[in-house]
Amino acid sequence: MSQTQNQNQSRYQKDNIFAKMLAGEIPCHKIFEDDKTLAFMDIMPQARGHVLIIPKQDATDLSELAPEFAAAVLMTAKKVMKAQQKVLNREGIIQMQLNGAEAGQSVFHYHIHLIPANIHDLGRHATEMADNEELAALAKELATAIERAPTA
Repeated sequence: MSQTQNQNQSRYQKDNIFAKMLAGEIPCHKIFEDDKTLAFMDIMPQARGHVLIIPKQDATDLSELAPEFAAAVLMTAKKVMKAQQKVLNREGIIQMQLNGAEAGQSVFHYHIHLIPANIHDLGRHATEMADNEELAALAKELATAIERAPTA
């Protein structure tokens, strides 16, 4: 294992908010879950319908993510994107993934953002809390769209 990999693994904090969600210690507005991933609404969204996808693996960034978890995150992203496009009537979905503080990562558990928005209209992240009831309703709509979608 390289020195960089050791440094990355040593900075993974098992008490981060996403690890707590996976452990059931903190609630979330779940969109989809399988044995390797969890997709849920961002509570401080950059646009309506902003979803986060996390692996069920302790990994700070992409360089630490095992291939089977990376593949699972992408498969979950495909499902969520199709649901966002259908429910929100959006063609454009911004896919964003930040590795490290210098890149803007604020929760040090690997995750990707799926943001239904025009890049030019994208707001700043983590500036305003979303309405909890609206998140719950939209999470239910997106989850239903995933459940009803044909498997691909």
